[in-house]
Amino acid sequence: MWRSCLAFLTLWLVLAFAGAARAAGPCHTNADVWGEEALANAASAYGLEWAPFGATEFGWMAYAPLIQQELHTQCGPGTPVFASQLAGFQQTHGLAPTGLFDAGTFQVLRGLWQERRPFVMARIRGECPDPPPINQLGYLVASEEHADRLTRLLRRDVLDAYRRMVAAARAEVPEIAADPELLQIFSGFRDPEADAARCAQQGNCDGLRRAVCSPHRTGTAVDLYVGQAPGRGVDSTAPASREYMARGATYRWLVANAGRFGFVPYVYEPWHWEYVRPWDPSFAP
Repeated sequence: MWRSCLAFLTLWLVLAFAGAARAAGPCHTNADVWGEEALANAASAYGLEWAPFGATEFGWMAYAPLIQQELHTQCGPGTPVFASQLAGFQQTHGLAPTGLFDAGTFQVLRGLWQERRPFVMARIRGECPDPPPINQLGYLVASEEHADRLTRLLRRDVLDAYRRMVAAARAEVPEIAADPELLQIFSGFRDPEADAARCAQQGNCDGLRRAVCSPHRTGTAVDLYVGQAPGRGVDSTAPASREYMARGATYRWLVANAGRFGFVPYVYEPWHWEYVRPWDPSFAP
């Protein structure tokens, strides 16, 4: 039953995007060249059955904001311009420039995003960064703490960058300004021993593997409240939950602007960001 519903939804979306492709607008430039690819991407964005992180998912809309940022376009997945930009990316990175989203292209994108995380590169080298000295950690104030918080500490320079980022977001996005809960922190610095004990007790951290060396031990990783799907937790990794977060104005602002303040994303978790560089107003990933 659910497969037939999915097929119907995919067909409806393809037809809707087909109508949009005939409309005027900058995102529909070169529809005569990239129109078919745009329709195929529109269908796969919601109907592709794949397993980018091990478990089966349908569609790739949860990753669309990061992909659009990487392609330097605001045009949606079902547009000719998106297909054209994707083809350019594929060609630059040694892939067939089809303009079609596929798992191979995503793996190249994922590799680029991971390379921008110094913590990940350290782990590849077999290193586990030491926690910062306690005198380098600062406390969040109450208005920065989310109700579901695990910790209330961050490295001081990261906390300063976070505060600048939140001030900018509230000044630039009405939705964020209207809701003080958005961008609150529900996890920052986590002491490795305490984190390991928590994960072992709760059984929700991939055994002890993640707890033994989590990016949160560095005091540079923050889990930010970016919205919450009905009935789901603030850090639910269910595909529908992550897609819900990715559609929100808060996450989309972070994707476009967090780099200005030194933060880079973890693609699988819309709420997880890591501080990697000093504030740079000209920075654009």
